[in-house]
Amino acid sequence: MTDLAILYEHPDWFVPLFAALDRAGIDYAAIPAGGHSFDPAGSPPPAPLIFNRIAMSSFLRSAEHPIFYAQALFAHWEGHGARVLNGSAALAIDASKARQLALIDRLGLAIPATRVVHARADLAAAGAAIGFPLVVKADIGGSGAGIVRYDTAADLAAAVADGSAPMGINGVTLVQDYVPRRSGRITRVETLGGRYLYALDIASDGDTFDLCPADACAVGRPPVAMTRADPPPRLIAAAEAIARAAGLDVGGVEYLIDDRDGIARFYDVNALSNFVARPREVLGWDPHDRLVDWLRGHIAAVRQAA
Repeated sequence: MTDLAILYEHPDWFVPLFAALDRAGIDYAAIPAGGHSFDPAGSPPPAPLIFNRIAMSSFLRSAEHPIFYAQALFAHWEGHGARVLNGSAALAIDASKARQLALIDRLGLAIPATRVVHARADLAAAGAAIGFPLVVKADIGGSGAGIVRYDTAADLAAAVADGSAPMGINGVTLVQDYVPRRSGRITRVETLGGRYLYALDIASDGDTFDLCPADACAVGRPPVAMTRADPPPRLIAAAEAIARAAGLDVGGVEYLIDDRDGIARFYDVNALSNFVARPREVLGWDPHDRLVDWLRGHIAAVRQAA
């Protein structure tokens, strides 16, 4: 049995990770989610250590996406003793913006004002409670998918009437205050093992909601500008607290500064980190190297515990 198995969905996104593992001489099995199945009365884990690389945006690429399948699969492997990095607990948070916001609020951190609904008929009342402008967003998103801004109650009512208002693929939708981001940017804090790894300021013109920093996200959207950021210690500590509370082994936490009052509002947790495009140019180093070193440590720990 190999030391490490990686379950992934996108065929191109993890080429840098696989290349880094190859350079380090780490034995691993890359398992595509497409075509995968398991026996709940069998199917032992393919490795003692498993790394979840399932993207929430996978539903954009296929109606038969693996998001809910992966939740069942990881729980099955965990039940048979495997250590799953970004496993079933983290995936449950990753797959629900409503759960993310509730967790962030429990930590005493600011979030955008939000209402959560499960029927389009309830969007208007939620919008009236929030006020305009607002955004309607799917509970499970990815690369800005399923986010629409509405400036008036009439605009939202028309979208409800014609069925164009977003609804999540899990039947859950958020109605959220439109928060103007200071200087047109958000900050994404990447974490590894619950600790700060690096941060990016990501800026765009207008209301571009797709602010994914990776190369693979850049096709077919307005350009975004990415620069290395140095958040204040209190916001780094807040992002680390969110990552740990979410059970996030690897992933990003995003916040913006509300231009109306200067408050940092956290709004997104993302367990699928492709890391920044052109890392040596933007950061001066490649985070994949640190990820591989971290994975090597987990492999050693699992071997020792066996």
